[in-house]
This record gives sequence, structure tokens and C-alpha cells, in this order.
Amino acid sequence: MAQERAKVPVVNIKFERLKRFVPGIKMNKILDILPFVGVDIEDVGKEAIRVEYNPNRPDLSSDYGVARGLRGLLDIETGLPKFKLAGRSELAVIIEDAAVRKVRPYLIALVAKNGTLDDETLKQLIAMQEDLHNGVGRKRRKASIGIHNLDVIQFPVTYKTVSGDYSFTPLDESSEFPIDQILKDLDIGKQYGHILSAFDRYPLIVDRVGTVLSLPPIINGQATKVNDRCRNLFVEVTATDQETAEDLLAILAITLYDAGFEIRTVSIVVDSGRKKIETPQMKPKVISADMGYVNSILGLMLDTKQMITCLKKSRLDAKAVDRKKIVCTIPRYRIDISDSIDISEEVAIGYGIYNLEPKFPASPTAGKRDSLSVYFNTIREAMIGLGMIESLNFMLTSKEVQYSTFGIPAKDVLSVDSSKSTEHEILRDSIVPLLLKSLSYNVHEQYPQKLFEIGKTFLKSTAIIEERWSIAAVIAHTDAGYTEIKSTMQALLRSCFGKEATTKASTNHMFMEGRCADVIFDGKSVGALGEIRPIALENFKLRMPVAAFEINLLGIIKDKYNTM
Repeated sequence: MAQERAKVPVVNIKFERLKRFVPGIKMNKILDILPFVGVDIEDVGKEAIRVEYNPNRPDLSSDYGVARGLRGLLDIETGLPKFKLAGRSELAVIIEDAAVRKVRPYLIALVAKNGTLDDETLKQLIAMQEDLHNGVGRKRRKASIGIHNLDVIQFPVTYKTVSGDYSFTPLDESSEFPIDQILKDLDIGKQYGHILSAFDRYPLIVDRVGTVLSLPPIINGQATKVNDRCRNLFVEVTATDQETAEDLLAILAITLYDAGFEIRTVSIVVDSGRKKIETPQMKPKVISADMGYVNSILGLMLDTKQMITCLKKSRLDAKAVDRKKIVCTIPRYRIDISDSIDISEEVAIGYGIYNLEPKFPASPTAGKRDSLSVYFNTIREAMIGLGMIESLNFMLTSKEVQYSTFGIPAKDVLSVDSSKSTEHEILRDSIVPLLLKSLSYNVHEQYPQKLFEIGKTFLKSTAIIEERWSIAAVIAHTDAGYTEIKSTMQALLRSCFGKEATTKASTNHMFMEGRCADVIFDGKSVGALGEIRPIALENFKLRMPVAAFEINLLGIIKDKYNTM
């Protein structure tokens, strides 16, 4: 069955540019050290190399970013990368009306001047823009980027909303189209128009004489198209939250600076001129880290000087507070660093992963299977024997998947502090919603579809956070119902634990009224089962009835095997 998988972003790096970015180093040594920057080599050709980077490192989304990391590890250039704002551009963007704040409320911008935009640099910027759209921008829903030819824009620029009959010439088109037609007929509109489908007015960026720069997050205007003859750029980011916009603009600023442009700020004017901010804001952040903690994570015994050297090679800066603590300075574009554990990773990168020596743990049980895993494998084999397919999901999920799809508010949730993604913002308290999400990726596959998962769930009580091992299963087909899911549940418990389970009518927000029950095992409730509510089926876009059960395994295993 298909699972939604994010496309791994790839950067193409030409050898001639790599030699220029990392001078005096033989290519074989560069290729040897490259994976330790945080990328994987996908392919080495005659003229270029293709590398994959982890989406949590969007600063590596261009060859400039990769080279920036390489220069640190190779001791060519260590510490905070060079960056200096060239001052104010004295240009302004006016956020005109309150309506735009309801659609896509935030816009920030920068000006990049006096640069050389050769063909390969332009390709890098375009590829980087699309990767940032898909990653940090969440396929443009959360944020999108517009890069424009500054020299054809007459300031001030205005950010406003317009009706669907407003016309302009979209990028790479030769004639004007009404916005309604752009969203309906053009390929780019079909792909991203859903982001604006809930609104009857659309965000638009225009200059003083009415030239359209962009219909965010869909498409730029043809009038401000960038080519390799452009020497001055206007870059804008629109978003649903300010921090994401600032994250993207910081990455673009350092990349354009490395490409040889002067970076100047733009005034963002809101509240009819009562409030004005200059962007980009590139002030570094500071994080303290306990040296003992870092060393314990890495299994090292680095002193202050050694640890600071490692961090500088990772393109950070640091100084010692005392013998136990260091203070790290993080450049604004490193949006992946927020905690001491991230600092530990940067120390490891600067130290050189290849220098870490693996040691077999001094434990009599090392290499042996945990008793719980033995029991779970027995359960797993039983479920497979019942015709089920195992699914694997993250323990982190979104409030939307876990609660909104069932039409209930998110209360007493275990939220992730400073989460960078709304898709991974809370710890799940149930597995069933994520199994329904898996079914939603497979609506075009053959039915019946039967999935199960063994995994952790988390419940918040007044005093403690309870961590459970649970099993959940879903069955989807034309006649899926209460009787089938009940018999599957009973067969599982009978096979693995040698006892019959019974059911008792109950209510549960996931299941239909009158088609739901508690699972009773050894006289106590260990879970629930039933038929999924229609509102959830509709929100997950499922075309078939779905029945499900979920059981807390720890209560059963603890009592029967006394392993906990």
C-alpha cells in the first residue's frame, strides 16, 4: 500500500563551482568529507555531483549552503559565516487592508543589489526556492517566496486583496488572465489553488503603477520575471505566520550574500503607517549548553577549547562561561538549532563523525532482544495471520489529524515546545487517527484494506504523563463494520493471550453512536472498538466504511507476564 513520502530534496553541484567555492582542496578529499556536512551523495557525474540533504537543514538547499559547510569542516573558513547588511534600501511595502490578514497575513522582504546572476546561480535559486516551498513552506500552504527584477518595480509596493475577476499576465504567459481562470485552468493554479479555495478575495502584490509582482502563493507576474541579466533583485516572502517568513528570508539573505549581492532591508508598513519594521532581521540567537551534557551525549571528554573549535568548524561561534558551560552564537539562517541536543550534534559534526570510535556496550544483555519485543512480535505475527498489513507512523502528529477531523476540540494535549511543523506538534493519545490517515493515501488501491500498528501513545493526567504501548487496527471495505472488527480483536487476544475478550456498549468520539464498545479483558476495560464516525470519513476523504479497534497492551502484558 502507498504511504505519503516527502520527496527528498536534491542539490546539483557543478565541479567547477565546487573548486571555486572550496579552493586548494583536491576533489577526492572534498567528496570524502561531503557526507559529514549533512548530505548524502546520490550520484557523481562527469561535470556535477548530486547530493541529498535532510529537510531539517534548509540552509543546505543550494550549492552555496553546501560549500559554506564544507569550508568549515575543511578549516578554510570557521566560525560564523561572513554576513553584513548594507543598510536600508529606503524602499517600502505597504500592507494595505485588513482583508489580506485573513487570507495570508504576513509579508516581509529584502533587496539584493549589484550582484551577478549567471545561469547556474539562477538555476540554484529556482531549485532552492521550490525546495523551500515544499519543506519549510509546507507546499506553499505555510509560506511562499517571490523573486523579482527590482529594476522594473516602482515603489512603494502594496500588498492587498482583489476579487477573482482581476486580471494580469502570469509568469511565462503572453496574455492576461482573470485570477479565477488562473486558479481553474492553469496547471500551477490547479496544483496550488486549493490553498485559496476558502476565500472570495485573493492576495496580490502590486507596485505604485499597478504592475503585478505576485499572486501569492500561486504565481508571479510576467512583468517582474528574473533572468541572468538581472543585477538587482526584490525578494518577498508571504506566510501564515511571521516566524516562518523570517526563517525563509534569512536563508535567502545569506545565500544571495554568498552569491555576491549586497543585502539591504525593506520597510514593511502596517496599520496605516503606525507600525514599520525593517526586514530581514538577521540577529543571531544565543543558546547555552552544559559541557558535561554534550560530552555524555557524544561519549567524549572534550575540554572547553576543543568544544569551541568543533562548533566553529560547524559555522557557529561559542565562548566559555566557565569550565562547565559554553554559550553558542547561532546564525539566523540555522533554523534547525534550538536546544542543547542540537548543539551536541554540531559538536559531533565539527569533531568529525568519522573520528568517533564505536564501542560495544559492556552489558550482559547487549544484543539480546527485549522481552517486550518478543511479545510484540507474537502479536505482530497474529495480526499478519489475520490478513492485516503493518503500518508505521510517527508518535508526533497534528491537532488536525488527531482531533479536528473527528469534530472535537484539542484539550489537554501534550504539545511540542517550539515545533517547526504543524504536522508534528503534539504527542498522539491514539493510533487510530494516523491509521485513517494512512488509508486516505490509498483510496485508489484495491479493497479490502486492513492495517494495524503497534506503538506508543501518551495520556496526560493531573500528576503524570502516562506512556503506553498500544495496538490499533482498521478495516476498510464496502461492508466493514462492528461485527468484523470485534471478531478480529477477539481472535487476536485469544491467539496471543489465551483468553476471551468481551465488549460493553459505550461512547467514544472516534466511533458512531450505538456502534461502539469498550473491550473488556480479565474484567477490566483495555480499549475500544467500533465503526468510524462519518465526519471523520469525510474529513479523511475515505470512500468506504471503516471499523477500528485500539487496545492498551501494557495492562494485559503486565498482568499476564509481569514484565514491567
